[in-house]
Amino acid sequence: MTAIPQGRTRRAVTVAAMCALAVTGTALTGCGSGDPDAGTNGVGKLSAATIQARTKKAAATAPTVRLSGTVVSNGTTFTLDMRLKSDGGTGSVTSKGASFRLLRVGEHLFLKADAGFWAHQDGKNDGKPGDTAAADKLEGMYVKVPTGDPAYKRFSGFTDKDVLLDGLLGLHGALAKDGHHDQSGVRTIRITGDKGSGGTLDVSLQGTPYPLLLGRAGNAGTLRLTDWGKDFPLTEPAKKDTVDYGRQLPSS
Repeated sequence: MTAIPQGRTRRAVTVAAMCALAVTGTALTGCGSGDPDAGTNGVGKLSAATIQARTKKAAATAPTVRLSGTVVSNGTTFTLDMRLKSDGGTGSVTSKGASFRLLRVGEHLFLKADAGFWAHQDGKNDGKPGDTAAADKLEGMYVKVPTGDPAYKRFSGFTDKDVLLDGLLGLHGALAKDGHHDQSGVRTIRITGDKGSGGTLDVSLQGTPYPLLLGRAGNAGTLRLTDWGKDFPLTEPAKKDTVDYGRQLPSS
């Protein structure tokens, strides 16, 4: 057997180590074959516009997704952690120091919060104290939100997979590719709108080209999209844990 020179062995080890580091970093380059798309789903070789179309289609047809991060809308920052499917969703929303849970099953929307949230709502945001006794009774209960109540329109969108994804996944401006990256161990291709000012989107290069990380245009929040296709239970709360005010919430 022919002996391998030690210098060549050291170079081979160095190359292997550099490739391993590239996989764990944020930007990826091709190792060995020199092709960064080797062993991927091939989406990275497509145009930015085609990648965006593919990922939108993948997101629309997926049965479930988990969406977490921040969204800035009309100057207000919302922190979301929602699990969504076609017929509803569940999770938490935090805004202006107030946190609450949302649960929608079909058309039935439920809101669960602590007494402080309900006292603030009852005070109609005018800085005056609300009915703390009534708020205490609502703490920890699922309050059914009537479909005709203004709160229904305001909150139900957070539980609607199609509405959220349609509104979030679009990039603004001229589309372009911005290299290969890594999100939690998954290789991605990044596309941008208007060189990044119109938003950025990391798309999986492994399996189905799902969107994995979204940077919204104008620094309007960052969202992670995970658990694609993973089912979760979605059932209405027990009646003993539910308050139903009928046509309109008392605080509306």
